[in-house]
Amino acid sequence: MKEGLEVNFTEVSEGEIIDVPEVLPLMAIRDIVLFPSMVIPLFVGRPKSLKAIEEALNKDKLIVLSTQKNSRIENPKPEDIYKIGTIGLILKTLNLSENRLKVVVQVLSRCEIQEFLETEPCFRVKIEPCKEKEPEIITPEIEALIRTVKENTEKLLALKGILNPEISTVVHSIEEPGRLADLITVYLKLKVKTAQELLETLDGVERLKKISEILLQEIEITTLQNKIQAQAQEEIGRSQREYFLREQLRAIKRELGEFEDVEDEIEELKKKIKKAKMPKEVEKEALKQLKRLEYMHPDSSEAAVIRNYLEWLIDLPWNKSTRDNLDLKHVKKVLDKDHYNLDKVKDRIIEFLAVKKINPKAKGAILCFVGPPGVGKTSLGRSIAEALGRRFVRVALGGVRDEAEIRGHRRTYVGALPGRIIQGIKQAGVNNPVFLLDEIDKLCSDFHGDPAAALLEVLDPEQNKDFVDHYLDVPFNLSKVLFIATANMTEPIPRVLLDRMEVIYLSGYTYQEKLEIAKRHILPKLLKEHGLKKNILKISDEVILKVIEEYTYESGVRELERKLAAICRKIARKLAEGEKGPFSVTEENLVEFLGPPEYIEELKQEEDEIGVATGLAWTPNGGEVLYVEAVVMPGKGNLILTGHLGEVMKESAQAALSYIRAKYKELGIDPKFYTKYDIHVHVPSGAIPKDGPSAGITIAVAMISALTQKPISKDYAMTGEVTLRGKILPVGGIKEKSLAALRKGIKNVLIPAKNSKDLEDIPKELREKINFILVSHLDEVIKLVIKN
Repeated sequence: MKEGLEVNFTEVSEGEIIDVPEVLPLMAIRDIVLFPSMVIPLFVGRPKSLKAIEEALNKDKLIVLSTQKNSRIENPKPEDIYKIGTIGLILKTLNLSENRLKVVVQVLSRCEIQEFLETEPCFRVKIEPCKEKEPEIITPEIEALIRTVKENTEKLLALKGILNPEISTVVHSIEEPGRLADLITVYLKLKVKTAQELLETLDGVERLKKISEILLQEIEITTLQNKIQAQAQEEIGRSQREYFLREQLRAIKRELGEFEDVEDEIEELKKKIKKAKMPKEVEKEALKQLKRLEYMHPDSSEAAVIRNYLEWLIDLPWNKSTRDNLDLKHVKKVLDKDHYNLDKVKDRIIEFLAVKKINPKAKGAILCFVGPPGVGKTSLGRSIAEALGRRFVRVALGGVRDEAEIRGHRRTYVGALPGRIIQGIKQAGVNNPVFLLDEIDKLCSDFHGDPAAALLEVLDPEQNKDFVDHYLDVPFNLSKVLFIATANMTEPIPRVLLDRMEVIYLSGYTYQEKLEIAKRHILPKLLKEHGLKKNILKISDEVILKVIEEYTYESGVRELERKLAAICRKIARKLAEGEKGPFSVTEENLVEFLGPPEYIEELKQEEDEIGVATGLAWTPNGGEVLYVEAVVMPGKGNLILTGHLGEVMKESAQAALSYIRAKYKELGIDPKFYTKYDIHVHVPSGAIPKDGPSAGITIAVAMISALTQKPISKDYAMTGEVTLRGKILPVGGIKEKSLAALRKGIKNVLIPAKNSKDLEDIPKELREKINFILVSHLDEVIKLVIKN
């Protein structure tokens, strides 16, 4: 049985009294609860229901109508039927088929089922009419409730679009709370359980209150539903409008001959994918994305993302390589032309090519050039590329703190791009360029990830053949790339990353090396850049050396290049103002070109002093001379350290003090000095942090000099770490420290005996100018530098 489409409200003719028997047939109905005064068509098909209708028609046309608790039960039992139902009067029947009947019933009143007398062939039940309660007097509160319900009913029906004058008249004509509640239920489409609760509420006012609450909820839900539908309709309208406008635009472009058909674009991309000669798995992914693009609207944002992705895959040099020039003589000639000296680096490059020549499948080494600024690390990478005949790509890593800068962004992000590695490969146009990772020691890390960790796969010869960029999401072979990294120092580079590279140290240049670099490389390049002829400038070696000594203070040649460029600019200005050349730069007129000297030996000791020792230190910018000062004053044996010293230098000072206390007799020092005096050790330039193991013997000598009141010779500079037993341990940066001593005019340099092997790396002209003294114990240093 199903509810019909039309529900009407009426009542038995006025004055007509219907006598309701105590026993009546019952028809179980599904999915609907019937209320008094409803006139409704019912479709009957179940055998029991047909028998109940037949029995009712044979007697007084009265039948009990009660709702099933579960509408899915085909043959309900008494316990599956609600006890409160209604009495219906059959008004009309219509045979639809042999086993199907349409019945129009008028619901008369509520009733309660007392007992099920029979269940076959149909339900026969004993009933008792329900006594409904209506108020005797309509109070103001009840009147307010009735008016509110009527107004909300009209509001709800208006929102649903089914309000008409006839319904409004019927609603306003009823004044009894119970009847009004029964009338409104038909418009609410309530759930069976909620409707049954209303049917079982016999108090008319209470029933109307429940209806009022339900009306408010329905109004809120219907308002929200209408809003959602309106928004959806607006979006659909906008999309349709945009679609029609695009179609019109496409038609106009087609007429003008400017329209590129989507099918043509897809076909063109397919040809480019085939032509790119990608690996099979990459080509499979490209064709898959192309298939997706084919079914998308060409102007959608996702189509633009896929199109950009395919263009990246097509443009990458999957199988494009340059042939290496394996003529070792040619390579050596190019390296010698571009760089003076650097024999160790050049030999390493030639060895790499020799292996490549014998075994073309050999895995490429990852070289890391470490040295002070301006010594030619970056330009050396460019020269290597030129010597090999490879393309050159440089990526600056200084300040990079996002892992996605190396590995790329996921395509789900707006504006996503591949990382710098893949971008560099695309820029090179081949899969075997010389790839320079500049300033790898300046990488940073934060909440975006650790880019140094992302470089592990790039720089590992065992892994980089299948490097996966997050944007591409397919492997790219980096094994053919010659990676070269540069750094000022190795300490900031993570150990696991440093382990994957072969470190080659580039030390600073001597004055003579700088002179040769200036004559062979810097001056010819600057004259060409400034549009000057070769013979327009006359500058002697002595003048260039004066520029090096008095106007620059560096390990490399970057500042020297700036000073020589300033001279070239001055000459260019003179020519532009009409003066005729050639122009000579002499020691006398050098001030006119560069101004007064910028670096004067301000701290150079003029005489031997007590408690002032000359030490040598290594910095990322080259070697430095440090004057360590020590004074003794009355106190309680405190050791005061100033000058922004690091932990290593503080420990060196403590070790030196312990050595002095253990050797006070041999040194001729008061045995109770550590209870009667305080010792203050200071390293000038206190704003600059200082640390390292090179100042041990320097601090010890300064303290011994202050305690013995014997001066230290100003002609000696020293470096080395000292143990508690006075042994001197080796240190690094001997060449840079030697250059610093030479810049200060100090020609006697004390170095640990175990550093003798480092003297081989020092140029011959530097060894001739400096007297290197090998020492293995602090006693040897004291005898040499402390005067009696």
